[in-house]
Amino acid sequence: MEIEELPGIGKSIAEKLRDSGYSTVEAIAAASIGELKDVGLGESSAIKIVNAAKEAVGGMGFESGLDVLKKRKLVGKLSTNSKELDALLGGGIETQAITELFGKFGSGKTQLGHQLSVNVQLPKKEGGLDGTAIFIDTENTFRPERIQQMASALGLDPNETLKNIHVARAYNSDHQMLLAEKAAELANEYGTRLVVVDSLTAHFRAEYVGRGTLAERQQKLNRLLHILQRKLSDPYNIAVVVTNQVMARPDIVFGDPTTPIGGHIVGHTATYRIYLRKGKGDKRIARLIDSPSLPEGECVFEVTTDGIRDVE
Repeated sequence: MEIEELPGIGKSIAEKLRDSGYSTVEAIAAASIGELKDVGLGESSAIKIVNAAKEAVGGMGFESGLDVLKKRKLVGKLSTNSKELDALLGGGIETQAITELFGKFGSGKTQLGHQLSVNVQLPKKEGGLDGTAIFIDTENTFRPERIQQMASALGLDPNETLKNIHVARAYNSDHQMLLAEKAAELANEYGTRLVVVDSLTAHFRAEYVGRGTLAERQQKLNRLLHILQRKLSDPYNIAVVVTNQVMARPDIVFGDPTTPIGGHIVGHTATYRIYLRKGKGDKRIARLIDSPSLPEGECVFEVTTDGIRDVE
């Protein structure tokens, strides 16, 4: 069903909605009245359109557990190239979810982001999702040469693989928000099945310094995560992977004082949280910190010239 088929949506309103990332009836149904007012609609029009969209898609109220189970069968799993890491994640990186990778510099976050951007292009029977990737780069970490290495190791054409990864450099937090919105507009056109944000919090950490700016920073971060989940992951069955920086907490005397940036906002929004740290040599240790359905656990993998691999 096209959005123009909803009552109250003419050609000009449809263009406004699509330009703001609401290109499907499902995306409109999941939007709030305030969000549609921000697009330029009046309150009464926004209420009418959202209610019509909810009625059109159905399932916006209660449903049985069996119905939820049927929907869960649409969820895809994207392989990381490490059987151990895939097993830790219950089969791989999940679509319709946000997976957070956090850890210190050199822990393998960006390497995993690159590997997943290659793997998503593989057929489903080989652990891919038959789709393309969008890579939002906030720290100038994207390296096309690394993609070519990883693609060649999997028998893929390096240049074709690069062509199927759409990269945008975010220069500040506002630009990062705009790029997330733009990704929502283009996801369907690109056939996107993976969105990588590397890193989620770098700009927010640099721009909002001091306790006085904390509330504003968290609200903005919440909006960004909301875009990634409600406008990208859910309506288009996309796997969203965000990397996150860490800080040391001086109040923790015993145990690892490393904690991710973003506080409860990121903690509650991310579906899966994975803590990465360096081991000996090329080894990296992944610990599943939080998941709605999987137990905490740990595994070891390697970052090699060919990409992410199991330890031999």
